[in-house]
Amino acid sequence: MSYREGHQFSLSQIDLTHEAGVDFSGYSLERLIKLWRKTLENGMHGLCFSLYEDGQKPGDIISEEQVRRRIEIIKPYTKWIRSFSCTDGNEIIPKVAKEYGLKTLVGAWLGDDPEINEREVAGIIELAKDGYVDIAAVGNEVLYRNELNETELLSFINRVKVALPANIPVGYVDAYYEFSDHPRIAEACDVILANCYPYWEGCPMEYSLLHMKQMYRQAVEAGQGKKVIITETGWPSEGGNLKGAHSSSENAMRYFINSQAWSAKEGVDIFYFSSFDESWKVGAEGDVGAYWGLWDKDEHLKY
Repeated sequence: MSYREGHQFSLSQIDLTHEAGVDFSGYSLERLIKLWRKTLENGMHGLCFSLYEDGQKPGDIISEEQVRRRIEIIKPYTKWIRSFSCTDGNEIIPKVAKEYGLKTLVGAWLGDDPEINEREVAGIIELAKDGYVDIAAVGNEVLYRNELNETELLSFINRVKVALPANIPVGYVDAYYEFSDHPRIAEACDVILANCYPYWEGCPMEYSLLHMKQMYRQAVEAGQGKKVIITETGWPSEGGNLKGAHSSSENAMRYFINSQAWSAKEGVDIFYFSSFDESWKVGAEGDVGAYWGLWDKDEHLKY
């Protein structure tokens, strides 16, 4: 996800009567790091799996050894793992995750290439039938990127729903507001899979938890009673600023602590973005794209 004109944060959108999270004003850096570590060690609902090392990018073939090594690193800290594709080695992720006792939210990556779309759909159906999928995500931000229209996306969602065992929920991942803008998509999904990024709307850190709560509530309203899962949220540790949103190690730690505390308190399922820094993501997202991980690109915990 990246900056989108028309979805900037403004103070008028925030209900300041709600709890804004931990008051970090008196925290030293040392105390902040200790709380970040404690939060991580307490565990989280879910974690987005960052697959690519330096020099790698989507489309490269990834080995089982690489997948296994990274899953072994994160498995003590999460109950669920989220993958984004079912091809080029990504199909190994849910298989290894299940071996380690993790639940899986498996994504089929859709875009504007019909051949890749067919491979992805076939891949997620096969993985689900073989027992490696707990929740199936058909597409990720494909409406946000304008690579498929609503009718085309609905066709893929319905194909997968028909093909999968009835006990596997099928959804679609996109920015929280896309489900309000596309009620037919929300209706077709068994579960609403919403990406919520206060950073990408230029929200200052002190209001970020409040803003994420409002994003979540909008997705809940669009879902009309369906379960809503926050499939991505996070904060970059470096790389630049966006309006009032400042990327820094301190803000990345603060956001992680607040989001996990709220998730645990309110029972909201969150897949935190992301596990490891990935250098390839600098592209359209700018420098910040490479710095969303809890671990750095060399697989070391950042703090």
